[in-house]
Amino acid sequence: MSAAPHLTFDAAEVADLVSRLRDSYRVGRTRPKSWRDRQLANLLRMLRECETEFLDAMQADLGKCHYEGWIAEVQVLVKEAEHARKNLAAWMETEKAPTPLPLQPASSRVMKEPLGLVLIIGAWNYPLQLSLAPLIAAIAAGNAAIVKPSEVSQHTSEALARLLPRYLDTDAIAVVEGGVPETTALLEQRFDHIFYTGNGRVGRIVMGAAAKHLTPVTLELGGKSPCIVDRSCDLAVAARRVVWAKCFNAGQTCVAPDYVLIDRAIHGKFLEAVGHTIESFFGTNPKHSADFARIINERHFDRLLGLIEGENVLFGGDSDRDSRYIAPTVLDEPAPDSAVMSEEIFGPILPVIPYNSIDEAIGFINDRPKPLALYIYAEDDQLCDRVLERTSSGGACINDCMTHLAVPDLPFGGVGESGMGAYHGKEGFDTFTHKKAVFNKSRHLDLPVRYPPYDDRKVRWARRLI
Repeated sequence: MSAAPHLTFDAAEVADLVSRLRDSYRVGRTRPKSWRDRQLANLLRMLRECETEFLDAMQADLGKCHYEGWIAEVQVLVKEAEHARKNLAAWMETEKAPTPLPLQPASSRVMKEPLGLVLIIGAWNYPLQLSLAPLIAAIAAGNAAIVKPSEVSQHTSEALARLLPRYLDTDAIAVVEGGVPETTALLEQRFDHIFYTGNGRVGRIVMGAAAKHLTPVTLELGGKSPCIVDRSCDLAVAARRVVWAKCFNAGQTCVAPDYVLIDRAIHGKFLEAVGHTIESFFGTNPKHSADFARIINERHFDRLLGLIEGENVLFGGDSDRDSRYIAPTVLDEPAPDSAVMSEEIFGPILPVIPYNSIDEAIGFINDRPKPLALYIYAEDDQLCDRVLERTSSGGACINDCMTHLAVPDLPFGGVGESGMGAYHGKEGFDTFTHKKAVFNKSRHLDLPVRYPPYDDRKVRWARRLI
């Protein structure tokens, strides 16, 4: 395999690249199990051998400490790739399907075939994981693929463009760097599937471009993921886990708890526990903590400060534009129609809103677009079941936040405004696979009842057989 560098591409070069990779797919290069397994093994080797380079790149992009980068990106990918290799043979296996008696003698089966050439557009907040996790699924399913990392996380994008070709088959897998022009050039091409992670505005652009070629899409978007904290919860555990999830990657996580709905009976106690937890995690001045990340760029920094402005700040609120630092910030009882309650926050800002009854909390959630995740902290199992049954979300956790992503056999994806389609584990394999129905009819016993002319006798026999 060659290791030619991947830089930005103009429209003509993108078209040539798409044509070359499609040709590799058409000659069957990516279909054998041996090819898929070898690419996954090489990807695992890359993650282990280049771990420090990737961690340094993510730290340069987001101020992300090595531990956060390792546990949420490198290790998630290692487990995902290992899981795919372990289950690859079973996932690829043709499935038998029952054949109705009137169609006998015959057999029915479902073949698993790759879709073809797929486009994966990654996101900047988890720039390694959100580029490579879909690629793992695409490889396992036997596809050729182009990966377009986010240009916003430029250090990680450069590392992917430099390192991926050293380990993977460059005749079938490529990286295209760049911004809007390169993404636009890619979207003008015909792909067999497009997998996009990001915001709804760009998701609509991707979907519109895909529609021109009738290309199926997976959209992993976001939204305002609510967190219900009931009076029956373990308050200390709830505070620790909510603060951890909200401050992880400085809140720049699509499934971070966007706001807390708190039982009014424990409103004050919860706020007090949150304040103590923030200090225990990051000290009296989180700016000096090596474990607290930074906002990706000045544009997002300014947007987040605008969300805090005019709100009742209980904790935090301080910032430094030069280092793109915003402290873990807790807002008490923002108005439901305020800016901070109207758009996805994507930062270390936690609005807290008390409720008087669980029905009020459920109604508050259902009045808004369906979120990517929903979290419930409660020891009351009936209450948890009630919330899950009466709300809709991409996924959910009980007494935790975000960790459902780490279960390979749980599908991860949104619903409604938070996205469409899912991946991780077999769900990812299925996303990039066409299930082809195959019916094999014996040439023997060719009953005349199926053929014209249809007289009364044939009709009577047909009614008895079917």
